[in-house]
Amino acid sequence: MRILSFLLLVSAMKTLSAQSDLVYIDTIAVEGNKKTKTDIILRELSFRDGDSIPQHTLQMLLRENEQLVMNTSLFNKETISAEPAGEYPMDKVRARVQVEEAWYIYPVPVFELADRNFNVWWVEQNRSLQRVNFGLEFTHTNVSGHMDRLKIGAKYGYTHNYSTRYTLPYINKKQTVGLSAGLSYSQNREINYATENNKQAFYRDRDNFIYTLFRTEVGLSYRPGLRVFHHFNLSYNQNRIADVIAQELNPDFFLHGKTLQRYVSLNYQFIFDSRDVRPYPLYGKYFVAWIRRDGFDFFNDRNALTLLADYNQYFPIGARWNASLRTGGKVSFIREQQPYNDNRGLGFGRNYLHGYEYYIVDGLDVAYVKTSLRYSLLRQELNFGRLMPIQQFRVMPIKLFFSLNGDFGYVNDPFVRRDLNPMSNRPLWGGGPGLDFIFFYDKVLRIEYSFNHLRERGLFLHLNLNI
Repeated sequence: MRILSFLLLVSAMKTLSAQSDLVYIDTIAVEGNKKTKTDIILRELSFRDGDSIPQHTLQMLLRENEQLVMNTSLFNKETISAEPAGEYPMDKVRARVQVEEAWYIYPVPVFELADRNFNVWWVEQNRSLQRVNFGLEFTHTNVSGHMDRLKIGAKYGYTHNYSTRYTLPYINKKQTVGLSAGLSYSQNREINYATENNKQAFYRDRDNFIYTLFRTEVGLSYRPGLRVFHHFNLSYNQNRIADVIAQELNPDFFLHGKTLQRYVSLNYQFIFDSRDVRPYPLYGKYFVAWIRRDGFDFFNDRNALTLLADYNQYFPIGARWNASLRTGGKVSFIREQQPYNDNRGLGFGRNYLHGYEYYIVDGLDVAYVKTSLRYSLLRQELNFGRLMPIQQFRVMPIKLFFSLNGDFGYVNDPFVRRDLNPMSNRPLWGGGPGLDFIFFYDKVLRIEYSFNHLRERGLFLHLNLNI
């Protein structure tokens, strides 16, 4: 009996000791938000009122939550602190969230390049102003204070485009379900009708629009936690080309010499995101996979079932060094020839290899691995003071990294002619050093000197404004 009593006493002492190491979140106070609703900020936190947290992890938890709030892109600066609340300051704290809101409205003139990247426009298209879009784009990143986003644009020049899109991330009380809708219409007098020697071949009609695209879509999102996202999207697409494209230049543009393409797409996307800073992460993971069905026998213009996946991991190595790994690809389950305009592999958007900025590689299946080793050179803030009339832009944080990049890729195209496009169905590799500039937390400029397997080399620029 005495032994049993002794064991119970030891157990009780251990329990009391463990409890004394816990910190209780009494309340959470949010300050500085004028436009953004408080519940939107609280939604991004990983702790709630009444939670108990091990004392030795409190400061790390607060820093992690600062990044979670900053990743909304709603704020220029954000700090979370804990202060005593009650008689026993070591046991009970009040969390204080202080934010400085960013600039939400961007009614800016549009001056953008129509080509795939700056390097193609500057070198291969001789900096032609005919290949520039201009107009006005209105973007509001926080319309009602609920992190809802509205984008309306009108562009002219190379492409005549009219578009609008609205996204409301939460429509229910639990803040887990959201909606989106979009509409786009564009016309071109020039069209990329084929790929020759792994470069885009163009045809231009000075007097008539020869390529018209229309798309309307609705989406449903589900976010059960902080890092997991589900997106469902349903769209209707209607595209038209001139007779000269379908009958003379490339009958496979829509397949079978068609000039009209209509189809319905259903897309499901899954995202897991634990990155610290989404625009330029230094640690964490990012995984996205989506499966898309194009065509449901309504019009018999498309028949595709495609799985795409992308995995990113970021590794801190000491105080200043960092490494990143990105791998992914595309698999086409329907093994039949696809329309030319839907048979994209590498060379568009983020899906490019260093040193291959001037090339595109089409195909049904894609695999790639992209690696980078980065060293932090500079971290500081520029204060423009009263010289900058807009308060949100008066202080500009700047980061500078030196990077070493190495990429590998492979594109499978069973329908390609190797004499016309030799980069399909063969290993590709490239890379080189670079400098990465990060402004205002989410504006990234990359200046890179890269090479490829052809021993070609050059200086390349990549810019992401995250607007």
